[in-house]
Amino acid sequence: MNILNIENVSKSYMSKPVLSGVSVGISDTDKIGVVGTNGTGKSTLLSIVAGVTTPDSGQVIVSNGLRISYLPQNPVFDMDKTLLENIAGTIYAGGDHWDKMGEIKATLSKFGIDDPECNPSILSGGQKKRAALVAAIMTPSDLLILDEPTNHLDSDMIEWLEDFLQHFRGALLMITHDRYFLDEVTNQILEIDKGSVYRYESNYSGFLELKQQRLDYEQAAERKAASLYRKDLAWMLRGARARSTKQKAHIQRFEELRDRQRPEEERQVELSSLPTRMGNKTIIVDSISKAYEGKTLFRDFSYIFGKLDRIGIIGPNGCGKSTLLKCIVGTVTPDSGSVEIGQTIKIGYFGQENEALDESKRVIDYIRDTAEFIRTTDGLTSASVMCDRFLFNPEMQYAPISKLSGGEKRRLYLLKVLMEQPNVIILDEPTNDLDIQTLRILEDYLDSFAGIIITVSHDRYFLDRVVTRIFAFEKDGSLYQSEGGYSDFLVHKKEAAGATEVNSGPKAATAEDKAPKGKYRAPREKTKLSFKEQREYDNIESEIEALEEKSAELESQIAEAATDYPKLIALSKEKEEVDAEIERKMDRYVELQEMVDSFQNN
Repeated sequence: MNILNIENVSKSYMSKPVLSGVSVGISDTDKIGVVGTNGTGKSTLLSIVAGVTTPDSGQVIVSNGLRISYLPQNPVFDMDKTLLENIAGTIYAGGDHWDKMGEIKATLSKFGIDDPECNPSILSGGQKKRAALVAAIMTPSDLLILDEPTNHLDSDMIEWLEDFLQHFRGALLMITHDRYFLDEVTNQILEIDKGSVYRYESNYSGFLELKQQRLDYEQAAERKAASLYRKDLAWMLRGARARSTKQKAHIQRFEELRDRQRPEEERQVELSSLPTRMGNKTIIVDSISKAYEGKTLFRDFSYIFGKLDRIGIIGPNGCGKSTLLKCIVGTVTPDSGSVEIGQTIKIGYFGQENEALDESKRVIDYIRDTAEFIRTTDGLTSASVMCDRFLFNPEMQYAPISKLSGGEKRRLYLLKVLMEQPNVIILDEPTNDLDIQTLRILEDYLDSFAGIIITVSHDRYFLDRVVTRIFAFEKDGSLYQSEGGYSDFLVHKKEAAGATEVNSGPKAATAEDKAPKGKYRAPREKTKLSFKEQREYDNIESEIEALEEKSAELESQIAEAATDYPKLIALSKEKEEVDAEIERKMDRYVELQEMVDSFQNN
């Protein structure tokens, strides 16, 4: 059942169209992720749905009594009230009349805020975003709208929020760059591209496949239209006259083909660089320690960076990750120990916050201040060409920086850092406010980067994609080293915890140990399949065979429907479901077979 409908909505900023005739329905079970490059209107769409921004044309129709809770990209607090009063005011305004003060404090603590009575003015930008997130998820709602909720969250917070949203009973409309998060939480993707919205009935992984199908279909349709146009052009050049109704229709078709809007190939962020010479001495970190206000952040950390190291640094918010990076860069002095930088080392540092930007300066001038030309694998490349490759077209290049969105400013700052042609790249939370397309190309660039990469990130996908060694902050200020990406780190930590448990001596008595003798009876060992399992085992092979035939039939129908995009999408979705059922049945068949084999062996 639809709870909200967006009908023919358009919105422009400073004469630049952002959304053009967008129509979308949201049902009560939808979990929607919104994706698209920075500046395409993702936050604008969420703001319009939330009722905060008024569209230039079109309307948003909301069902009676619909409760909406909204986390904006940049939340605002009343500085005349405490943080707790701000959050409680939002929650109770949402229609909740129960006393939730204790729950609010507990949830704030989960998100790293231990003083709910403080004034919001003393909070960092990340703390304000987390506090606003607490207010949004605790406000009673039928539709929860979240703009970049994972920004400024550490891994534990992200996993907690992931679990919360998986169990949230209302509808969800969300922007996030976290691809693992999108996969786990969403069941639909809305892509905003050149003012239009495309809807995909899938999570992020499925969206990538379905989008490619859409692009392939558009290109095939364009090739067909171009061929027809060439034939009609030849007919027109022979001197066609509109003397009959049939000829008039032919001329009209020619004009429509001539004036058709051709599909644009998806622009990619392209950036390459030539390796910069690096001597034998790289970066030597020798027993550095740092404490603030009596709290030890890290102690006695030593490491010699290899020439092709890919290092990820993780840990909870406030543990000292950014401080460690700043000690390596040299902007913060450690309390003890030393950091030596080789003479040939050139560091490019992409901080959490953009450097101070002169908003009146033109985009192209900001980049030219770094370099007029740089050497790439394509030869000598100008600043203007590099801007264009980084999605800043000529019109944007000569516009003031003030006209850029927050994400576009972040992309511009990243371009500046990479144009310095460093041989060491240090990235502090690079995935904050960068769109997924930029992240994917950045990851491809880092794959071929001939130097050292050091990154602080909570983005699990980015860490798995980029790094080959993890340093994780421990509670005592030491750093735990793990080989591989983030997923490998989780496995290693689990193994280490298991080893500790095994070696820690006798375990505490379990409920089974404590059960009175004579009253506790262990379950009998199973010696055969149950009646239900046996019937399932007898039928499962024929069920798998029938599903495989169905999948093959659907594949044939998909090939025949290559020019019918709506039918193609429906058939692809059905085949995906059938293939998933085959996989589930196969897993169950293996499980049952193993049970049968074990009974026979015993």
